Amino acid sequence: MRRVAKLSAACAATAALALTATACGSTSSDNSSSSPSSGGGKGVKIGLAYDVGGRGDRSFNDSAARGADKAAKEFGGSIKELTAKTSDTEADREQRLSDLADAGYNPIVAVGFSYAPAVTKIAAKYPKTSFGIVDSVVNAKNVDSITFTEEQGSYLAGVAAALKTKKDHVGFIGGVDVPLIKKFEAGYVQGVHDTNPKIKVDTQYLSHGSDFSGFASPDKGKAAAQGMLDNGADVIYSAAGSSGNGAIEAISGKKGTWAIGVDSDQYNIPGLAKYKNSILTSMVKNVDVGVYDFIKSVHDGKPLAGLNAYSLAKNGVSLATSGGFINDIQPKLDAAKQKIVSGQIKVKTTP
Repeated sequence: MRRVAKLSAACAATAALALTATACGSTSSDNSSSSPSSGGGKGVKIGLAYDVGGRGDRSFNDSAARGADKAAKEFGGSIKELTAKTSDTEADREQRLSDLADAGYNPIVAVGFSYAPAVTKIAAKYPKTSFGIVDSVVNAKNVDSITFTEEQGSYLAGVAAALKTKKDHVGFIGGVDVPLIKKFEAGYVQGVHDTNPKIKVDTQYLSHGSDFSGFASPDKGKAAAQGMLDNGADVIYSAAGSSGNGAIEAISGKKGTWAIGVDSDQYNIPGLAKYKNSILTSMVKNVDVGVYDFIKSVHDGKPLAGLNAYSLAKNGVSLATSGGFINDIQPKLDAAKQKIVSGQIKVKTTP
């Protein structure tokens, strides 16, 4: 999921490729890894500019990391990783991308649509560098815009919730009240109500406006989920980055309730293993596929550019089946998927 780009410009830019902090407290974590060059050929130098939470969020950023890791392993080379903070300014984001470009990283992947203005500006300054951006569209000859139909996958999550609730009461937790996360909410609510219009859907966002803490505050996610459980909901879908980890924790503590994960197959995330029997399914957003495809194209000398949309029809989004908890309703989920793919069902992108 992710992110808006209307940020204050009150802080100074981050220093190059290091753990730094500005006067406003914005920091950028710096990690790098490498894999042996395959076949003795020249490996790729992959630059990753993560969204808030970075590698280890067990969700959105981790999915992007998997795609980069696969490419680095397959093609040889190295990865340089920098991570955004909630207090980032536009200058911080621009500096992060410039630092990677100056250091010779190519391709550079900006993970999250808060990077859109920065990619627009920096890509123009480095026309020989290929940039990828996840969850936004930047019109430039050297930019690959990697987007997904989150609303379609979320519709299926809504169908699953409607078929599994015992109380006709479910919930949705959004990280930040922004247009992208509204797509998750819209699809989910439509899927619930198309399945059973009598079901009540509680909705809560963890932060608003330029406050992006809702994507990286497990405590907020836990409190929101607990409130919904106390109010009677028994299936809760969170589209909130690492904040969703807190929601899953809360849900696991109450018998007869289900969590629906997001972005990654959270049932199989090691850090969530003790909660996995409460994870009904996850709306998997295959960011790793988009990132890998982009890096491969650069490695092959034919960089992708323009809009590359990963839809339900192209398996860009899907419902995870790990745990077998949705096996009994799979035929109905498959039927709903086919109606979306065929165009019989038009999924809304706004609530």
